[in-house]
Amino acid sequence: MLAMFRRGLFYTYLSIYFRSFLLLSVTETTLYATLPMIMSVIFQNFVWGPLSDKLQRRRTLIILGEVLAGIGTILVWLVHYGISDLVLAGYAIIIGLSIIEIFWSMSNIAWSALISDLYPSTERSKIMGRLTSLGGIGRIFGISIGGILYNYGFGFRDGPLFIVASLVMFISTFPMLLTPEGGIHHQVEIIEKDNELNNSGNESYKRIFVVFIISLLLINFGRNSISVPYSQLLTLETGFAVDSIMLSWIANTRSISVLLIGFSAGFLSKKLGHSRTLILGSLIAISALIFTAVANDLSIIFLGSFLMGTGEVIIYASSYAIASNLIPEKIRARLFGVYNTTFFLSWGLACTLISGPMIDALLSAGVLETLAYQAAFLLGALITLFGLIIFILLEIWLKLKNNKK
Repeated sequence: MLAMFRRGLFYTYLSIYFRSFLLLSVTETTLYATLPMIMSVIFQNFVWGPLSDKLQRRRTLIILGEVLAGIGTILVWLVHYGISDLVLAGYAIIIGLSIIEIFWSMSNIAWSALISDLYPSTERSKIMGRLTSLGGIGRIFGISIGGILYNYGFGFRDGPLFIVASLVMFISTFPMLLTPEGGIHHQVEIIEKDNELNNSGNESYKRIFVVFIISLLLINFGRNSISVPYSQLLTLETGFAVDSIMLSWIANTRSISVLLIGFSAGFLSKKLGHSRTLILGSLIAISALIFTAVANDLSIIFLGSFLMGTGEVIIYASSYAIASNLIPEKIRARLFGVYNTTFFLSWGLACTLISGPMIDALLSAGVLETLAYQAAFLLGALITLFGLIIFILLEIWLKLKNNKK
């Protein structure tokens, strides 16, 4: 809850700050997500994942990562505040967040492995759904408070949002002191036989895992390729021209859907199976992007926001359960680093490679601002659809293979 409070408070308004105050281009504004996420992926996969598997210490890495990130956030604000050139100040934040992510990533990889350490495979989808729902509560408060602070002049330049985000990181370490350390010696594994993707007795799980990761990468790249331009679209003077308070209401509609749907994610996986649940979540995410792209009324924007949250929590819970079934326990943290890559890179790199350049190119060609942003949303829906098709083909191949057996 505290982690999502911090993310909602800080990142919901950061792209607006970059675009409207620091005067960066759309593509440049995406770098605050892209470069840190690249650092996160590198260190999760090559440093903290292997280290976590070797030491089998999850809680320690979570606490250490949050403390170091909190200290780094204060330092980033101080450095950027001392730079008078606004564009350079923006790049100071981008570089600073990239350095912070080196240490923050040890927390991200550790909690992914910790959930699988502590819960049997039958419970993981339900647990992830519930945790995501509780995170939605924190995100609602974070977005609301951040909107009020940003609207009344207490934003990034003078430090309030940096300082509050940093304090929350420090506070979030206290509940972690009450959790088990984690590691495979803590786990109670239940081997279940079902028709889902599973590595039990499957010698080709590596090949299945690779194809699954490719499909999930495209699904997440498509639906998150608009994560940075989203708030910019809503605040356009030629579009809906919402202020930060209305933006917080729209963003919180997504949080409310995460809160409501998260508690039913386990039920969906139990009734439909993890794979069918992932397909359902992807279809909802595609619908959300299309609705937002064609919206000419704020009510449609609210509907799209609600569907984005619904698709997000369903995809998150079901894909985590599938990955946890495929990943061998002895290399759990290492391969969860690969799994996390599909989410972390999509929050930034997809914007930098897809939506940012596309919007900037269309604007340079004289296309109306709103149309340029809407085109990026439709492209995101198409990419998500490609990822979904790959996953469906994987499912069909596995069923045909099992039927032959």
